[in-house]
Amino acid sequence: MDMRTPLGKVRGLGSAKEGTDHFWRQRLTAVANVPLLTFFVIFIMTYAGAPHADVVAALANPFVAVVMALVVISALTHMRIGMQVIVEDYVHAEGIKIVLLMLNTFFAIAVGGLCLFAILKLAFAG
Repeated sequence: MDMRTPLGKVRGLGSAKEGTDHFWRQRLTAVANVPLLTFFVIFIMTYAGAPHADVVAALANPFVAVVMALVVISALTHMRIGMQVIVEDYVHAEGIKIVLLMLNTFFAIAVGGLCLFAILKLAFAG
């Protein structure tokens, strides 16, 4: 016997009222990370050991700066969602779970803000 309402069945919503949203966001960021992180690794390999001025000049290119910002946003979103699932699955004390979920979000925002600030500072310095 299915206990869901007809509207819940149509929307595909479970008890958490989120449906498969987390699942799809995790998969979407995973797919987006493939080309973005490939670009990032190639950039790092190209400019490893290069003078600071060369790296700043490369990041002054709007395309490079935007892709680097997208790398940060996509990777941190993917990390935050993954850590949220781990905390929800393996931490059973409700109070600790809430604190860890909040710290996970704050960490992702702080690291993202710092990374984006650094990218913008380097992009506009060139």
